[in-house]
Amino acid sequence: LKRSNSEYGEFQTFQHYFKQINLRGVMARGHQKELAQQKNAKKAAQAKKGSDQKKAAGAALHFTCVVCRSQMGDPKTYKQHFESKHSKLPLPDVLKEQA
Repeated sequence: LKRSNSEYGEFQTFQHYFKQINLRGVMARGHQKELAQQKNAKKAAQAKKGSDQKKAAGAALHFTCVVCRSQMGDPKTYKQHFESKHSKLPLPDVLKEQA
């Protein structure tokens, strides 16, 4: 990619020119870059909020099926699940106490 000296000034090739520009720290999209960083920071903040919501939802699931490890929020749902999915097995002690 040899070009004439007039195209890239003191540099002999485009790669040399591009390398020197990057070393100097010249930014072509100054304002655009700032806007993009602000937008990405907003997205990151929203993603952080979402993870807290997931943790809270996970903490609400108190009952875990002893057979398939599915999680349920209350004993009524757990009993319905057990009777429909694992009807041939005896009820676990947790469900016998609730009934």
